[in-house]
Amino acid sequence: MYDPTVARLTYRALLGRRRALILGALPLLLIVIAAAVRALAGADDQTAVNVLGGFALATMVPIIGVIAGTGAIGPEIDDGSVVYLLSKPLKRSTIIFTKLIVAIAVTMVFSAVPTLVAGLILNGNGQQIAIAYTVAALVASIAYAALFLLLGTVSRHAVVFGLVYALVWEALFGSLVPGARTLSIQQWALAVAHKVAGGDMVTSDVGLPTATVLLVVVTVLATWYAGQKLRSLNLAGEE
Repeated sequence: MYDPTVARLTYRALLGRRRALILGALPLLLIVIAAAVRALAGADDQTAVNVLGGFALATMVPIIGVIAGTGAIGPEIDDGSVVYLLSKPLKRSTIIFTKLIVAIAVTMVFSAVPTLVAGLILNGNGQQIAIAYTVAALVASIAYAALFLLLGTVSRHAVVFGLVYALVWEALFGSLVPGARTLSIQQWALAVAHKVAGGDMVTSDVGLPTATVLLVVVTVLATWYAGQKLRSLNLAGEE
């Protein structure tokens, strides 16, 4: 299910100089913001929640997920180089799964690690806030990577659709329409964070059992359907 050669090519594509700069910009900004807030306001639990929840989990993680998820396969489909990959004796499910693992790993590194660092800067992990949001970033990375990898497989405008989901659906509609929060990866991840932190500092509009089921279902279905679309793409190319 995992091919090292496909993984190496995908890592090379995602971590090229230009894309790596884009991936590193938001994490660096988060750490700078955390350091500035700590210097100006001191250690405060609610401030840590506001920064980690409002910027790290709500903005940075999904955008990095968009870049990593769509970038793992979208450019290869756009420029036609995916045909070379499909010509190899590899199962389409292996290609998708390998690219998913790479996309998840890249998203986790560029989102969870800076979230932990920022949380430690903000309040030294008081009330387990830094750890809670780090776990939330790790969980969200899996679902975001799967969803945006699927978008990269089915659409040439995957980045646009991914940003619309991340910034319009989750950030805008999620803050204005209570029902929309149930269909939000951010809220599912916050349910896990709430369990880790305990207390009332970290909250979610979705219960943990529901959030867990939805995270698994979205990840599995998105990965499966991406494999199906890649298989149909191969058949179309042969025809």
